Amino acid sequence: MMGLGSIIGTGVFVSIGIAAGIAGSGVILAVAIGAIVAICNGLNSAQLAASHPVSGGTYEYGYKYLTPWLGFTAGWMFLLAKTASAATAALGFAGYLQRFLGLSGQGLLVAIALLSVLILTIIVWTGIRRSNLANIAIVSITLLSLCFFLLAGLPTAATSGIDNLTPFFPNSIGDLLHASALMFVAYTGYGRIATMGEEARNPRRTIPKAIITAMVLTMLLYIAVAFVAVGAVGADVLGKASAAPLEVVMSRLRIPGGTQILAIGAMTAMLGVLLNLILGLSRVLLAMGRRRDMPRIVARLNQAGTTPDVAVWVMGIAIASLVLIGNVKTTWSFSAFTVLIYYAITNLAALQLPESDRLYPKWLALLGLAACLFLAFWVEQQIWLSGLSLIIAGLIWHFVAQRRL
Repeated sequence: MMGLGSIIGTGVFVSIGIAAGIAGSGVILAVAIGAIVAICNGLNSAQLAASHPVSGGTYEYGYKYLTPWLGFTAGWMFLLAKTASAATAALGFAGYLQRFLGLSGQGLLVAIALLSVLILTIIVWTGIRRSNLANIAIVSITLLSLCFFLLAGLPTAATSGIDNLTPFFPNSIGDLLHASALMFVAYTGYGRIATMGEEARNPRRTIPKAIITAMVLTMLLYIAVAFVAVGAVGADVLGKASAAPLEVVMSRLRIPGGTQILAIGAMTAMLGVLLNLILGLSRVLLAMGRRRDMPRIVARLNQAGTTPDVAVWVMGIAIASLVLIGNVKTTWSFSAFTVLIYYAITNLAALQLPESDRLYPKWLALLGLAACLFLAFWVEQQIWLSGLSLIIAGLIWHFVAQRRL
């Protein structure tokens, strides 16, 4: 349930529309390719978490199994990737809320997204954390709304699907790989499972089992949603639906109350994702501040010693800055490149595991590493060029910061 709560959100409610606009009806295949790459990375994350059960993810694995430079790069990529994902979640929430209220306008979309970031940043700042019970409630609402979407759209998809899904592979292989890179990000919440090694009983068995189960269930759900959405209205309509593609599909089905039910599930899911991302980002920034990889002030805790208040506000401001772009495709594409580089380092670290700690063969880490590096450069050129520039800028900062110690 924790895995499903971390994975199902922006990916299914927003990125399927973005990927459909790129790969057409081939988005269904892109969903499967993204899942296969994610499973490889998830299993490598699991064996790293089982052998080195500490919070911090690949940032810590890079320091332990690779070099401080790669450890820093992993932490830096995590901050960039998840900040972009959080901005996409905020914009997606705003898109569904707009349509739920019958409103429109790009300015209002950005304003709603900014307000959601502010409110959730304040919640995290006050130290209120989402409990497992709340997570189960959020997952349940989300799954019920998606099941309703599938049941509502399946009859139309069954009758119109042949026309809307033909040709099944209408675009180039480059478009398919681009869409696969974007869909990969839709699965990356599994990293939260991997970082729970300190809290799991028998992590060497429990974590891999949880990751595989969550990933398979999510892949089947995403494929079903993509099939129904494309089959019901066509990839062209889905790809032009901006921040709320599934709501557009539901509105075409003309089922009373259908758009409202779907919107509630979408908004709940994306607020949960946004809250989790602010929590996770602020804690990674805190860890980087303690190592002096970031300015020391971000490691400061509040008076109670429970919340990194400066880190929380720094990440809130960073997310808000990306929200101002106002384009979910841009923020999601940037997240795709940076998170693929992050998981490339994860797989590289998995290659360095001693044989006694290895749960899976080395070829799995090699496959994950090659797939991440390959897919990363199928996003738009300006996106990966910007990402590489930020990696270089981060490494320059790291060099200067270490010299000052």
